[in-house]
Amino acid sequence: FFAVNGFLRVATALDIGLSTKCVVIPKEMGMCHKIGYSEMRLPNLMGHTSMAEVIQKSTTWQHLAHTDCHPHVRTFLCSLFAPICLDTFIHPCRSMCVAVRDSCAPVLLCHGHPWPASLDCDRFPGDEDMCLAPLTKDHKYLHKVVPKPTCQTCPAVEEFFTHKRVLEVFCDSNFAVKVKLSKKRTALEDQEYNIECQVEFITQGSLLPYETQSMIHQWLLINEKCIERMTPTHRPMVYLLVGNIEEGILLVKQVYRWQRKDSQLTLATQKWRYHKCL
Repeated sequence: FFAVNGFLRVATALDIGLSTKCVVIPKEMGMCHKIGYSEMRLPNLMGHTSMAEVIQKSTTWQHLAHTDCHPHVRTFLCSLFAPICLDTFIHPCRSMCVAVRDSCAPVLLCHGHPWPASLDCDRFPGDEDMCLAPLTKDHKYLHKVVPKPTCQTCPAVEEFFTHKRVLEVFCDSNFAVKVKLSKKRTALEDQEYNIECQVEFITQGSLLPYETQSMIHQWLLINEKCIERMTPTHRPMVYLLVGNIEEGILLVKQVYRWQRKDSQLTLATQKWRYHKCL
């Protein structure tokens, strides 16, 4: 996921001493797998002394990491919860904390949690010290800028509609994505979901289907209360999410329940290929 050397700013660092040990990153901490190392220091930089405590305290943050609210969110969180096994503790730089906080705090707030005092960015070293720094500003120009999903009020799920009305909505929209949702059965009490996305259409510029699928997936994780409402049982549910991209922000405007017995959505998506908007 990242090369540690690419992020380091060389200077002095804190000696760990003999009070810590190297342990394998547990399977429950999926956010810290495939990040370039497999063992972590315990106690960690959050002061957690047992693996049970690390797993329990990192659960909320794993949900945040899955939303991809910032390119460095996993790097930042794993450097604290599962620091790499080196001779010294490597803190994230203050600039990385600020960048992640500014992007991810609104997502946390959407889930009902403020940015915690324990992650106050002032506690982290400046970029001139040895720490994990964000990639240079030039890095962002190497990647295509795609619209960002946002925290929003969940649209009401519509169950009764005509294909003509759906086509009118399509005419005012940038995308329509068919989504299959189901609850995962997990040993832990926290809720997880299976999400499958299939793009029905995109009209927005140079967006590709996989980018749109990824954005809708991210939108659902950010707006988890929507998923809760849309998956009342463990039985898979299918919906059509329709919306717009405005000023770089992806907004879902309509949610249609796609029922097997209801041919109106199927009809609308078939007719859309030849439909001429007024």
